[in-house]
Amino acid sequence: MIEPLIRQLSQRDQLTDDERKQLAAAFTGRRVVSAGQEIVSDGSRPMFSQLLVSGIAGRQKILADGSRQITAIHVPGDFMDLHGFLLKRLAHGVVAISTCTLLEVTHETLRRITETSPHLTRMLWLDTLIDGSVHREWIVAMGRRSALAQISHFVCEIFVRLRIVGLTKEFQFTLPMTQSQLADALGLSIVHVNRNLQSLRRRSALRWEGDQVEILDWDALVKLSEFDPTYLCMEMEPR
Repeated sequence: MIEPLIRQLSQRDQLTDDERKQLAAAFTGRRVVSAGQEIVSDGSRPMFSQLLVSGIAGRQKILADGSRQITAIHVPGDFMDLHGFLLKRLAHGVVAISTCTLLEVTHETLRRITETSPHLTRMLWLDTLIDGSVHREWIVAMGRRSALAQISHFVCEIFVRLRIVGLTKEFQFTLPMTQSQLADALGLSIVHVNRNLQSLRRRSALRWEGDQVEILDWDALVKLSEFDPTYLCMEMEPR
């Protein structure tokens, strides 16, 4: 079940057979969480970190007035709270956007890995660095890109991340997000999201029906959003 994680890490550097075995043995807990259910509570002090192996989840902050900002989208192969190993207390929550299957690794196990496996430790460190890189790109998108460019960039990013873990077919993929959830992730109103999705349809660049997304014109989306996947660190090189 850790194949999505292996695919993600192997995109960036080679894992030895021993490292693959270590990862396979590290996860001891498995659970399934329904859509809308909280996975991690804001302010909690977890004793384990969780790997998403199926479904879509989101980091979130809930404000006093009940409004929500989704600050990250997690796809299979993502650690949703690996940084909690060192931060101890989390300053955000994680919610299941669709039904999610999760694997758990205790922080004690992570500690042993950091003490005995330096290369694997660097690979997990890289995972958190890419997480931060994605956050920076989202800040740029929210602050300086038009709504049309922002939605286009989001679609390009999710497509690339899902392709890494083998969850795309040509330019089609499944993304079980409502327009309301997309608005919460992009910091836009539902009206703006709907209007710009319609604009992309009229341009014959994108089809998004239910949870099925098809990119009809990749080059158009890349041009609209100035999408450059460098921030996803997909180069294969020694780490």
